[in-house]
Amino acid sequence: MTAAPAVVGFATAFSLILAIGAQNAFVLRQGLLRAHVLPLVLFCAISDALLITAGVAGFGAIADHLPGFPRLMALAGAAFLFVYGAMRLWAAWRGDYAMTLAGKSASLGAVLATGAAFTWLNPHVYLDTLALIGAVSTQYPDTGQKLAFGVGAVSASFVFFFSLGYGARLLAPVMQSARAWRVLDLGIALVMWALAAGLLLSAP
Repeated sequence: MTAAPAVVGFATAFSLILAIGAQNAFVLRQGLLRAHVLPLVLFCAISDALLITAGVAGFGAIADHLPGFPRLMALAGAAFLFVYGAMRLWAAWRGDYAMTLAGKSASLGAVLATGAAFTWLNPHVYLDTLALIGAVSTQYPDTGQKLAFGVGAVSASFVFFFSLGYGARLLAPVMQSARAWRVLDLGIALVMWALAAGLLLSAP
């Protein structure tokens, strides 16, 4: 009886996080570096799990109680995305990837701090988890079915982030040159700026 809600929860959450956004691009880059992958994907998945749980538990109306919250998150998220995009563009312009090609990465603390910013400063995360997933869960008034839906949705986050973080190494043979990393960083910079512009344009 609870299998169907779990499948719906998994499919709903997986489809929402599938798009290549800022957080996913960062996880992909760390996966290519093979540095701090486990802590990062665990952090992202657990953060999603907390937000999904809050959404399924019925806190999707947070924006109604805090009218200024969406705008504040949009502005903070846009500022962070712009700065990070500029950093990646600067790295691409410099083209100095000696440490990257040697597998060097930022410290664990810096990686987790950046991952936290991508996660908690992204208004779309709240829309997807608190609002959309929370809204879909309301079709299951039965506690057991709602729980199964939530477990399915949380499982999707763990499957996705672990697959992205550890699956990125399959691209490692392609990323053996400074030129490949320059193209990746340029692409990430453009994605970050596009997302920042989208946040500013859609800010209430």
